Amino acid sequence: MSAHSRMSITTRIALFGGVVAALLSALLATVLMIGIRNFVTDNLTQELAANAGRLAIQLEQDQVGYPLAHHHARDVQVVDSRGRVVASTDDLRGKPRMTRFTPGGEEAATSVVCGGVFPPGECEIVVAQWANHAGGRWIVYSASPVPPPWVDPRLAGLVVGGAAALAGAATYLGYRIARAALRPVHAIRAELDEITAASPGRVPVPPSEDEIRALADSVNNTLSRLHAAMEQLRQFVSDASHDLRSPIAAMRAEVEDALVAPQETSVTTVGSAVLGSLDRLQAISQDLLTLARLDAGVPGARERVDLTELVSAECRIRHTSAKRVECSLEFGVVVIGDRGRLGRLLTNLVDNAQRHAETKINVTLRREPSDESGDQRFPHGVAVLEVLDDGAGIDPDKRELVFQRFMRLDASRNKDPGGTGLGLPIARQIAEAIGGTLRIEDSPHGARFVLRLPSASSASEHAPRRGHDAGR
Repeated sequence: MSAHSRMSITTRIALFGGVVAALLSALLATVLMIGIRNFVTDNLTQELAANAGRLAIQLEQDQVGYPLAHHHARDVQVVDSRGRVVASTDDLRGKPRMTRFTPGGEEAATSVVCGGVFPPGECEIVVAQWANHAGGRWIVYSASPVPPPWVDPRLAGLVVGGAAALAGAATYLGYRIARAALRPVHAIRAELDEITAASPGRVPVPPSEDEIRALADSVNNTLSRLHAAMEQLRQFVSDASHDLRSPIAAMRAEVEDALVAPQETSVTTVGSAVLGSLDRLQAISQDLLTLARLDAGVPGARERVDLTELVSAECRIRHTSAKRVECSLEFGVVVIGDRGRLGRLLTNLVDNAQRHAETKINVTLRREPSDESGDQRFPHGVAVLEVLDDGAGIDPDKRELVFQRFMRLDASRNKDPGGTGLGLPIARQIAEAIGGTLRIEDSPHGARFVLRLPSASSASEHAPRRGHDAGR
């Protein structure tokens, strides 16, 4: 593991901020020193020009005053019209002229001269000024050493120290800001460490409108979904245990009665009594297996299924039932899905209708264009299957309850005590797995289940449509 990966986010942010602050402070100090040096150089050049101009005026008036320079670091030379040095400051006494350049016009000229009469390795700013004297044109040279980059050691120390202090302050401030910004994250982590299945909770939401608040909201939403899933799982296990316990208890009672009084019963009687409970156990086990596959997202077949043919076959099977099943089917309604699962969905819907119908069940199948459905999930149209019974119906506030697992209303328990309460949840989950919907909608009487599935595009969808009745 690298040293970078072992550092905390706060340390990384503070380190990054410190490096950036140091670079910016160094850049600021450099720019500041360059600006100060240029300012000092300009002032020095103006001072040298003023000094040369003063001496030129004095020379023209034959009133040259000594000393020639009032600053110990300034060097002055007066050169006559023949190029001879006639006057100079003490440091240049007896030395040749400091430079050969002359002013180009009446104005003073400035140049930087290195070496020569000056100490080795030293450069000086030289200002040259004409002076009219003794019938000729003389030159006054005024010079001073070029200011170093640091201008003055004390000034450089002050600027560098200020830059270092600024970088340190920025680093410390960045560390404090990073700690303050990540404090809600630590609170969220601490709360998450305390959350268990037995004691679900929520992480604290910071008051600021930032990304951490969005993270906390997202975590709380996820925890809410997990809590709901856990509650649903607990309820599912409880309901499954209850529904499995009933047939097992019934079978145990039958077998115990037969063992206590074997002369009062027979194998046929016991077998017939036990088979009913075994059938219910088998139905519950099969439904649980189907739900497990659907929950696990096990994909079904993706094939073209003639829904008209599938519903027509179901209607023919129900033709001999005690309750009349009337089917009105439209030809050529084709969907994409798993034929076995679609058959299970249809069987569950019709079985539910038969349990609650008084005398009659109406099954209707049609195809609607996509523009009429208004749902982007049905680009090629929608296959609509309606199953309507003439029973007591379901109250609007209880319509979603029937799609919950093991949920059975009082009317359902009275009409079919052996039901599992899994048929309708399985039907809805199958519908949603292939991109459809299953709802209970309003009807004048009874319960009206409406299944909508994406219709498959086919060449036959433009064929003439005719009504079709089956299973009366």
